[in-house]
Amino acid sequence: MIRQLIDKIQKTKAPICVGLDPMLNYIPEHVIKKAFEEFGETLEGAAEAIWQFNKEIVDHVYDLIPSVKPQIAMYEQFGIEGLKAYTKTVNYCQEKGLFVIGDAKRGDIGSTSAAYATAHIGQVKVGNKSFSAFGTDFLTVNPYLGTDGVKPFVDVCKEEDKGLFVLVKTSNPSSGEFQDQLIGGRPLYELVAEKVVEWGADCMDGAYSNVGAVVGATYPEMSRILRKLMPNTYFLVPGYGAQGGTAEDLKPCFNEDGLGAIVNSSRGIIAAYKSENYARFGEEHFGEASRQAVIDMVTDINRVL
Repeated sequence: MIRQLIDKIQKTKAPICVGLDPMLNYIPEHVIKKAFEEFGETLEGAAEAIWQFNKEIVDHVYDLIPSVKPQIAMYEQFGIEGLKAYTKTVNYCQEKGLFVIGDAKRGDIGSTSAAYATAHIGQVKVGNKSFSAFGTDFLTVNPYLGTDGVKPFVDVCKEEDKGLFVLVKTSNPSSGEFQDQLIGGRPLYELVAEKVVEWGADCMDGAYSNVGAVVGATYPEMSRILRKLMPNTYFLVPGYGAQGGTAEDLKPCFNEDGLGAIVNSSRGIIAAYKSENYARFGEEHFGEASRQAVIDMVTDINRVL
C-alpha cells in the first residue's frame, strides 16, 4: 500500500494530503441552506451539507493530490448520518483515484483493536460473506496500550495490504506532557519510534514499511532525530499552515530523495476561501479557492525539498 501511495506522490509531485475535516462553520451559507431546505435543521441536514462540501472540494483538487485524510470525529458528531457522509466521502475519494487515510486514532486492548482494524481497514465476516465497512487505505493508530493494541492493526495490514500511521510525536502544544518525558534518559517519543520500526519490520513494501508514523511539523528538531531513528518509515505530518508549521520546518521529515513524508493540511485547504489570501474567490467558488491553496502548498513544500 505504501508503495502505491509513493507512486501517486511521485506522479503528482505533491507530497500532501488534504484533511477533509468539515465543521459547519467552514461550510458556505449557500451549501448549508440547500441542505437544510431538503432535510431541515437536522442531523441528516448537517450530514448532507458536509457531504456536498466535501464533494465540491474533491472535485476541484483530486487531480492535484495523491490522498485525503478525513478525521472521523468531524462526522461522528452528527451520529449515524454523519458516518454515512464519512462513508460516502471515503468511497467518492477512492473512485477519484485518491488514497484515503482514515484519521481515527484507534487503539485499545487486543480484541477491541482487532475489531477497530476490521471496521476501518479489514473485512468483517457476516455468515459466509465478507464486507468492508469503512474501507480506508490507511488508518491512524494510538500506541498507548503497547504491542497488544497495535499488533491487531499490523496483522490486518499484512492480510489486506493496507497501511498504518502510528502516533509518535504529535503537533499539538501539550504533546510533550507525555511524549517528551524521559525514560532511562531518553524521551518517550524515541522509544515509541523504535517500536514502530519493530512493528513495521515485517510489513516492508519496497524501501518503506506499511507501518508509518505521525510526526508533527511543529517540532522540527525532534523530526530530525526521528527521521534518523526511522529511515524506512513513512511520516504523516500534521501541523503545517494553520497550526504554525512552515515548509522549512517540514524538511527534516523527508529523506534526501524527497520522499519519506506526506504533509497534511485541513482547514488551510478546505476553508481557504475564508482567508485573506483567497478571499477573492468568494463563498460561491470555495472549491476554486481550495484548488489554489493546494497549488500554493505544493509549490511551498517543493521549494525546500
